[in-house]
Amino acid sequence: MTTTHIDKELDARGLNCPLPILRTKKALNDMGSGQILRIRATDPGSVKDFQAFSRQTGNPLLMSETAGDQFIFLLQKK
Repeated sequence: MTTTHIDKELDARGLNCPLPILRTKKALNDMGSGQILRIRATDPGSVKDFQAFSRQTGNPLLMSETAGDQFIFLLQKK
């Protein structure tokens, strides 16, 4: 993985749908265009949720990976 500057972190581990997405929306509201948010989640449904969220909102999903029982996402604010 290339080193990417992370502007903000969101820990959504232990939260189930739709909470990771709702917290992500709130975090993105406080960020500037082009900034990058890293989200850590444990809900297996979050993989599809974040793909859909990216398509619907236009915020690019830069990365989606699984690390053990965690899912890590990088979203860039449009």
